[in-house]
Amino acid sequence: MAKNKIKRDPIPENFKSIEQAAEFWDSHSLADYWDLTRPAHFKVNLKHRRYLVALEPKLLRQVSRKAEQEGISAETLINVWLTEKLRETITTD
Repeated sequence: MAKNKIKRDPIPENFKSIEQAAEFWDSHSLADYWDLTRPAHFKVNLKHRRYLVALEPKLLRQVSRKAEQEGISAETLINVWLTEKLRETITTD
C-alpha cells in the first residue's frame, strides 16, 4: 500500500528577501517538508555581551526623551555619552 502523499507547494530555490522567506514559512509547516531537511553542523561564538545597569526612573525618562529628539535609541545615546565621558577622563589623567 502506497503512502498518502501530501500535496505541498515547492520550496523556492532562492528567496529574494528575508521577508519572502518569512511569508513562505508563515503559511507553510516545516512538518510537511521534513523529508527534505538535513542535519546542519555549525559553531557559535558569542563574544558580544550586554550588561544591564539600573537607572533612576526620572533619569531614564529624560534620556529617552533626548534620544527620541536625536532619532536614536536610549541605549545608543547612553553608550555615546559614556564613551565621550571616558575619553575626556582618559585624556585628562
